[in-house]
Amino acid sequence: MSLESILSISEKPGLFKLVTQTRSGFIAESLIDGKRLSVNLRSNVSLLSEIAIYTLTEEVPLRIVLGKIKAKENDGPTSISHKSSKDKLEEYFFEVLPDYDEDRVYPGDIKKVLRWYNILQENNMLNLIDESNAAADEEE
Repeated sequence: MSLESILSISEKPGLFKLVTQTRSGFIAESLIDGKRLSVNLRSNVSLLSEIAIYTLTEEVPLRIVLGKIKAKENDGPTSISHKSSKDKLEEYFFEVLPDYDEDRVYPGDIKKVLRWYNILQENNMLNLIDESNAAADEEE
């Protein structure tokens, strides 16, 4: 499994694992409660491997940002909650990604990144970050 099989589905909380494809879409399993759901092709779905965070100079792939959080937290859960105040979230994110673009990265985006990291950490999937980073390094 890789970050390419981990999904964020619009209107659904948390992250999902791609289980199988169907004729009209696919089946996804929640990483929060393990429940499966059928997702049609019209749903707004994002692969974690395709998401990037805006910085002042470029777009940084989410896998790199998650890797920086992992290094900061020594493979543990984040030291702040995704429900923390806007100021605390921004302060934390500046420690992780000092040049992120404050005008284009909203507090809601930071909350999602922290929530996603903690979901991966709770499911012992942080190794997917390292694998994705290693695969990307080989492609370059």
